[in-house]
Amino acid sequence: MFGIHDLALFIVSGFLLNLSPGPDSLLIMTRSAAQGWRAGCVAAWGVGAGVLVHVLAAALGLSAVLATSATAFTVVKLVGAAYLVWVGIGMLCSRAQDATVAADAALPPLPYRQIFLQGLLTNALNPKVAIFFLAFVPQFIAPDAPDKPLAFLVLGLIFDFNAMLWCNALAVGTALASRRLRIGARASTWLNRAIGGMFVALGVRLALSRQG
Repeated sequence: MFGIHDLALFIVSGFLLNLSPGPDSLLIMTRSAAQGWRAGCVAAWGVGAGVLVHVLAAALGLSAVLATSATAFTVVKLVGAAYLVWVGIGMLCSRAQDATVAADAALPPLPYRQIFLQGLLTNALNPKVAIFFLAFVPQFIAPDAPDKPLAFLVLGLIFDFNAMLWCNALAVGTALASRRLRIGARASTWLNRAIGGMFVALGVRLALSRQG
């Protein structure tokens, strides 16, 4: 159907790829621990919206531009890297107010709209995701597919659906774990700083990454 082959392999491979940790997972886990499962799920849906941006861009051929244009790739890469570093610095600067508060108090709550936007930008501004879609998805589209953009869109939506299953499960699981495991404010602050440092490192790594 649609010129798609090995659909089961695509689903399994995509799900396994979603399990690998990255800035999306860190953001979801951080928001769930700080503000509860609803905030984590909102972050997850923001990530899913970012995936849709890449899916639509790839289906329209914009990801091919990122793959072939060093200038376009560099611009998007640096913007995405700067955003990750900005989020990480914000977490590094967070401070606890009371030594007896729970872990979820170390990071200030944010409006759901802002959390959604964080998830969207964290994913949409990562050109590596665009390159991934351009390299991975076409392997499951037949050369003689009658409508390659449609096939690409269908596979992208399937990938995003599986990603949302995992991301929302991660949000709920993190929130439940944070309720049972309550730590002091000082330890919580250092935990946030450690995660913030990981965001900064991911941003620097993205900024220094090469196109090919």
